[in-house]
Amino acid sequence: MFKYALKIFIILAAISTLIYSQPVYTQQDIEICNSKFELAVSKNLSEKPVNEIIIEIGKSFLGTEYVPNTLEKGDREELVIHLTGLDCYTFLESALVFARCIKSGKTTFEDYQNELINVRYRDGLKKEYPSRLHYFSDWIYDMNKRGVGKDVTKPIGGVQYKKRIDFMRKHVDSYRQLKENPMFVIEIASFEKKISKRKYFYIPQEKIEKIESKIENGDIIGITTNIEGLDIAHTGIAVRMEDGRIHLMHAPNVGHKVQISEKPLADYIKGNKKQTGIMVLRPL
Repeated sequence: MFKYALKIFIILAAISTLIYSQPVYTQQDIEICNSKFELAVSKNLSEKPVNEIIIEIGKSFLGTEYVPNTLEKGDREELVIHLTGLDCYTFLESALVFARCIKSGKTTFEDYQNELINVRYRDGLKKEYPSRLHYFSDWIYDMNKRGVGKDVTKPIGGVQYKKRIDFMRKHVDSYRQLKENPMFVIEIASFEKKISKRKYFYIPQEKIEKIESKIENGDIIGITTNIEGLDIAHTGIAVRMEDGRIHLMHAPNVGHKVQISEKPLADYIKGNKKQTGIMVLRPL
């Protein structure tokens, strides 16, 4: 009976979302979007491999302020576009979405919105809050499954990553949407069980330098964590610098701006006690 009620709730929520949900953005977001597409034309980026486009777009965001929780707007799940300030996920998400639009020749603001939905939501379908890919290992799984990227963690030397994922379910008070919608908690818990059962791989921090040559410019990096119940705590884009080493292009934290790490990725991760290694997705 309960499962039946849950299915009805999900169907009604999906219909409601389709009818009432509207994108959230400002005129400045439109202008920034158009400026990235103009940059692509000026540099003939569409002729370059997608990983090189990601690097160019990522660098165009250097100096952008870190702004947390920009996706948590309104009372329902809206398509939020916030390009004036980025967190670690929305930074790499933006670089990837712009790169895919540029490579496919779809360069209107509407095209950007469509590709944003494709990348941000499970199976490319925006429904209610649980349809967003909240856990980054789940995001990697979904991108790999749908051919947006390839999870190369295991081929480049990864070892199995075993962890029970349940952070959101155990920290409901940290998520307004979960506090206000108990049914969402049930959905999130269901996804957490699926994530926990999958076979993931990661490169432990002490092995990153050894496999560094196998990481490519524009690879998307998820940094695993020892925080209980959480898979990945930080993200960024791999960029090979003049020193020949892989560094991390990322939005670090509150009070900082989008930047390229001063230290190579391997050393950057060793400097944080909560960071245990990396997962690597190669955009296609």
